[in-house]
Amino acid sequence: MIRASDAGIVIDVRVIPRAGRSGITGVRGGALLVRLNAPPVDGAANAELIDVIATALGVARRDVSIVGGERSRQKHVQVLGMDVERARQLVERFSP
Repeated sequence: MIRASDAGIVIDVRVIPRAGRSGITGVRGGALLVRLNAPPVDGAANAELIDVIATALGVARRDVSIVGGERSRQKHVQVLGMDVERARQLVERFSP
């Protein structure tokens, strides 16, 4: 789910658009489950996903990018300047 990359980490994410509230709701199928209020139209859901991940991990929005699955519910999100262990600690807060 979280693996090292050249510049930081990559997180496997499963997105549920048009949810009632935005936020990380746990882990499902080996991916971080993120519910987004925004619809998957004109990049709105992707922009909101970047905001949710940046806020949850305490990094700047510019350090978060979607590197795979931009038009899919399964995405790969890169976070620059973060190590795997720190990300796992932060993500554990959202696991049941």
